[in-house]
Amino acid sequence: MRALIFLAVLLLGVPAAAQTDWAARLTEGDVTLRNFRFRSGETLPELRMHYATLGTPQRDAAGNVTNAVMVLHGTGGSGRQFLSPQFADQLYGPGQPLDITRYFIILPDNIGHGRSSKPSDGLRTRFPHYDYDDMVEAQRRMLAELGVRQLRLVMGTSMGCMHIFVWAEAHPDFARAAMPMACLPTEIAGHNRMWRRMAAEGIRQDPAWNDGNYTNQPVQGLRTAVSILQIAGMNPLQLQVAYPTRDAAEAYIDERVTRDIASRDANDLIYQLDSSRTYNPLPDLERIRVPMTWVNSADDFINPPAYGIAEAAARRMPSARYVLIPASAETRGHGTHTWARFWRQELIDLLARTGR
Repeated sequence: MRALIFLAVLLLGVPAAAQTDWAARLTEGDVTLRNFRFRSGETLPELRMHYATLGTPQRDAAGNVTNAVMVLHGTGGSGRQFLSPQFADQLYGPGQPLDITRYFIILPDNIGHGRSSKPSDGLRTRFPHYDYDDMVEAQRRMLAELGVRQLRLVMGTSMGCMHIFVWAEAHPDFARAAMPMACLPTEIAGHNRMWRRMAAEGIRQDPAWNDGNYTNQPVQGLRTAVSILQIAGMNPLQLQVAYPTRDAAEAYIDERVTRDIASRDANDLIYQLDSSRTYNPLPDLERIRVPMTWVNSADDFINPPAYGIAEAAARRMPSARYVLIPASAETRGHGTHTWARFWRQELIDLLARTGR
């Protein structure tokens, strides 16, 4: 029996020891950005940016925070996703790479996500059509309100990974170190654009969506969309090992899709998927000078290494180190970015080489 328990822990990648309740240590707040103008020309009189923090800010003589670390979430996520044991328990504790007695961790909810302003607040499809440039600008203005002019480190996963490339070109000195994970610095096209399009159209083609004016969530459309999202994020080898029978596989995916649907709003999801439409840092990569460790995984369905895009892009950024995590029965496909044990040492090395 003890051997079976050990195997289950190994497959899940969760330490057997008791886990810390990181949510109980959070401080949360909102920054209101007034008369926020989007690249589309649309405006909001008040744009709310919600954030959570761990640790205590340290300030210089001018009042600027000197120990801030910002972690940026992926499409459909929120800052709270970085409280999961496989991420937080590996990073935030005493003596760990992002020890909260040393660092001030900022976990924002980006535009259209979490507790920040989003279509489901009431505007529905009249909400401004934001893109990644808008999201990065809102992050910048939020940080300024918190007294942060330069980050000690910025980390980002998936969409947050792409935000780092936008940051690095628009504001070259915004951080002393950057760690983007699970993305490519190129236009969202080809297969990546197609599955996003299919997910959004799955919602739009549900009659219950009603051009965004639904009374109840368009469940069939959401089921189509989240099923595509689940496929995009998974590692087939890990699932084959963890769920080797038909019954186990079906029970797992039925429960996972049902739980995912319950967490979504249809209009919010369409906007989230569409926000990548103008992303394309590829032409200006030479402008990036922030020291960077960029991490992808070999089993990432969304950013396959066979494209060859990453290696060519990395050669154009002298300050960047590109790392590809090998696929295994324990990696999590696109979601490997949230399992810190696979890249924790890379983070330690990045902090060491950018320390003063």
